[in-house]
Amino acid sequence: MRTSKAYGWRRWLAGAATLAMWAAAAVAAAQPATPLKVRLDWTPWGVQAPFHLAQQKGWYKQAGLDVTLEDGNGSVTTVQIVGSSDAFDVGHAALASMMIARDKGLPVKAVAVFARQSDIGLLVPADSGITGPSGLKGRKVAYTAGSLEAPFIDAFLAAGKLKRGDVELVNVDAASKASTYAVGRADAAFSTIPFFLPVVSQKRPSTAVRFADFGLNMPSFGLFASEAKLKTRGDAIARFASVTARAWEYIHAGHEDEAVAAILAQRPQARLDPKVLRGQIDALKAYFGTPPSGGRLGVPVPDDWVQAVKTLSSVGLIGAEADPAGFYATGMVHPERYDAMVGR
Repeated sequence: MRTSKAYGWRRWLAGAATLAMWAAAAVAAAQPATPLKVRLDWTPWGVQAPFHLAQQKGWYKQAGLDVTLEDGNGSVTTVQIVGSSDAFDVGHAALASMMIARDKGLPVKAVAVFARQSDIGLLVPADSGITGPSGLKGRKVAYTAGSLEAPFIDAFLAAGKLKRGDVELVNVDAASKASTYAVGRADAAFSTIPFFLPVVSQKRPSTAVRFADFGLNMPSFGLFASEAKLKTRGDAIARFASVTARAWEYIHAGHEDEAVAAILAQRPQARLDPKVLRGQIDALKAYFGTPPSGGRLGVPVPDDWVQAVKTLSSVGLIGAEADPAGFYATGMVHPERYDAMVGR
């Protein structure tokens, strides 16, 4: 009898908690939605899946937000615009770019980290046998001088006991790098792996060698905001970050195709290839890592930022004395608050 009563009490508590969450969502929905302008990293691709899915599903609206998403033209530009103007409330970018900008004086901080491992690395043909930097000796490798990968090339080659003179580096602009590699005018290419791998693999089946596996790790894609916006719009930014993190969890739980459909529906003018989008979403998952015990996706992990300072300072991009904890805000990401809203 006592066991039965205890079980019934637990069920009542669980039901009450669920009702409370739905009641809170209903109150938020009944109130005027808070406008929030978001600058994305690039034109539509797989990394933007949670934004378009949450928009399509109405999750942002249920959280009391009226979200406007604007495409970008590179992480560096997004960081500069969000950090130096009042045009946007929050940005989505490669967070290494944000760290470099903050170290130079731009008052920006990370809010949420989705891809905890560096997405930069080396694209190589699947049948090349190249598994690390040592395999590049005598090879022709494409790269872009002004890109984020460029400062790390020497350190990556050194991990394979090579120097620049041991390889033939071919500097190409970012727009033509994928085609240069895909048609075989280079034996390998340094690039952002999750974006390019599904694209080039359609013509040249390829695999990736990650910088992160050779001691060059740092947080990749995530959300950030200016310190001014964190003070004045912190609650709305926190809700946005939490819903987005929960959307990523939903996508990784087997809803990848649903996310692809949402991107296509939200950006019909882009004429995107659904196979490439799905490939990008799948490729990105390997860079998210596993949250610490009991943690949830999106919450900044202190050890990641300690490593990031070591990595970026080792090539002179930020000062070695930089405080790792100064690059991110805490307590902003709570995807668990939207478990009932999003579901499984």
